[in-house]
Amino acid sequence: MRVARALTIAGSDSGGGAGIQADLKTFQMLGVYGMTAITAITVQNTKGVFGSHLVPPELVAAQIDAVVRDIGTDATKTGMLATAEIIEAVAAKIRELGITPLVVDPVMVAKGGAPLLEEDARSTLIRELFPLAAVVTPNISEAEALTGMTIRTRDEMVEAAKRIAALGPGAVVVKGGHLAGDPLDILYDGQAVVEFPGVRVRTPHTHGTGCTFSAAITAELAKGASLLDALGTAKAFISAAIREAPGLGEGHGPTNHWAYSRQHAGSDQPRDAAQASEDAEGGREAR
Repeated sequence: MRVARALTIAGSDSGGGAGIQADLKTFQMLGVYGMTAITAITVQNTKGVFGSHLVPPELVAAQIDAVVRDIGTDATKTGMLATAEIIEAVAAKIRELGITPLVVDPVMVAKGGAPLLEEDARSTLIRELFPLAAVVTPNISEAEALTGMTIRTRDEMVEAAKRIAALGPGAVVVKGGHLAGDPLDILYDGQAVVEFPGVRVRTPHTHGTGCTFSAAITAELAKGASLLDALGTAKAFISAAIREAPGLGEGHGPTNHWAYSRQHAGSDQPRDAAQASEDAEGGREAR
């Protein structure tokens, strides 16, 4: 039996809700073998980030080299990369090994506000990694930082997605969870705009949602899903995880990484775009 494999290149979250830990939980629950290249060790819990130690760029690259040359990867994602030097090392190794498809989550700021990407590294991220990415998944604040726009409406999300797509990635998903009203995610693949609406859940327990969402996309791509199918499943996965958050910690608690799989126990997970989109509160093409 062929086992799908996914690699995450990101920081470690000692609280277990985001970063490497969230990615591995997501891979596991979606039936994918997960591997890691750790870029940073962070000291954090639900109340914030209290310290970090960066892994030397050459050691990050060596981790990627070790697992890909031996085990291989069917899809890869990046999360917290922290510095221009780490980004350059990661991009060089991705090019050298021909790693595809690549999901880039442009992690810039933690849920509590702590910076996770140095200011001068932003241009390096765009220059080195965006052209290698099958899809980039910024939230509203990250999309604003990447485009210089203020984003408050659906049309502004679409415009931001188009501007980011012009920077080189194959597709862009702008996540609308930080806007007022029900959350709406916008996919732009260079041709069409597809909307993924959701239902707002009133909860403080949303730590690691961006990591989990991009990890779910990566896991589905590793299994051979189309990008549209992968996004539908990822939307359903994170929606379930937020709805059934375990309520841990005194701050922004983690989501429930086993909620989606429990809901689909005993039945096939949604594989076609129509079913996946229905589970994700409906995905629809728009112009």
